[in-house]
Amino acid sequence: MDNTDKLAFRTGSSVVVERCQVCGFSDLEPILFLGYLPPVNKMHKIGERPAEESSYPAQLLYCPKCHLVQLGLIVDPVVLFPPEYPYTSSTTKILRENFAELYKECVSLIDLKPSDLVVDIGSNDGNLLSNFKDNHKVLGVTPEEIGKIAIERGVPTIIDYFNKKTVERIIKDKGKAKIITATNVFAHIENVNEIVKCILELLSEDGVFISESHYLLPLIETLQYDTIYHEHLRYYSLHSLQYLLNQHGFEIFHAKRIPTHGGSVRVYASRKGRYPIKSTVTKLLKEEEPVVLSKANLLKFREKVVLSKLELNALLSGIKNKKERIYGISAPSRASTLINYTGIDDGILDCVVEIKGSHKIGKYVPGTLIPVVDESQLYEKQPEYALLLSWHIADELIPKLKEKGFKGKFIVPLPKPRIV
Repeated sequence: MDNTDKLAFRTGSSVVVERCQVCGFSDLEPILFLGYLPPVNKMHKIGERPAEESSYPAQLLYCPKCHLVQLGLIVDPVVLFPPEYPYTSSTTKILRENFAELYKECVSLIDLKPSDLVVDIGSNDGNLLSNFKDNHKVLGVTPEEIGKIAIERGVPTIIDYFNKKTVERIIKDKGKAKIITATNVFAHIENVNEIVKCILELLSEDGVFISESHYLLPLIETLQYDTIYHEHLRYYSLHSLQYLLNQHGFEIFHAKRIPTHGGSVRVYASRKGRYPIKSTVTKLLKEEEPVVLSKANLLKFREKVVLSKLELNALLSGIKNKKERIYGISAPSRASTLINYTGIDDGILDCVVEIKGSHKIGKYVPGTLIPVVDESQLYEKQPEYALLLSWHIADELIPKLKEKGFKGKFIVPLPKPRIV
């Protein structure tokens, strides 16, 4: 019986969480329910007739023992991460810049030699490792076919899940790793305690584990309920991450907020006593306390989410009453949650535009018949409004879209729906 079976019971292609995914505490407290949502990366081709479709409950639960906020259901990763998984991290400028900055920070904090191995869990198209590959040995691990793109770019990649078997293979072929990274994936993986054990086994004695995850603090501060979907099993605070890693003999020695995905947290951890603990850790723990340690604040978050949904519907209703067109801008995974939770359909949103080359063009937004089309449609057809589904980078998007020739108005849906 694996760790998840002890914490949950399986039903069909999903697991209902009965106890905390990190500490096993059984009295989890419901915080927010967003309804039944489709897998965010299951996108049907434009023109396909609608057929029976699976959707899964999205409920947030809070653990008062380790302070982890988590989903109440774990969906089979085969469902969530199909071989044709459409996400490529290299298409996002902020991620390219983030990984370049991560590399610079790494070499300033860690004595990294050319012979040292850097392993990236959930390496996608090799975006992160491209910063390391010219100066160090690198290896990606990702279950999706998109790993073949990384191989073509010169980033060696194992196309498989990260587990004990994969770790044994890496140690046999490459030796142990000086750095293991898990960016925007450490909150996605089932059986997180087993994964941490595997990371510890693969890591050299003086090695460092670096994770980047959606961060609970900005999620609550800026009402980012749209980052809640079934890929994200856990919504970490530094408190809950510290609890998880300490259980396995890790010690967090550096932590910082980063701007990716609307607000993430980057954490450096090693075996205890290997690196001096920076003041950034204590500072961030202190900053979190009034928000993430309070169930009352989490329930206030729920109230604000409900009101935001009603306000967005009212704003869109006013526009459609005037028979004006609305196009969506970009189709990140979070757009699927926002669209499905608020009940937006193809009668409200004519289409969603994506940059040329996106794997999502030619498909429907999950759970809808809203087509995803090439960005050129925005400039050719000039709708009256553009709904920013990547609203967390509105300051970057708006001037860029204006410069390219869009003349309409912008709708920023969160944290408070508004027209700019």
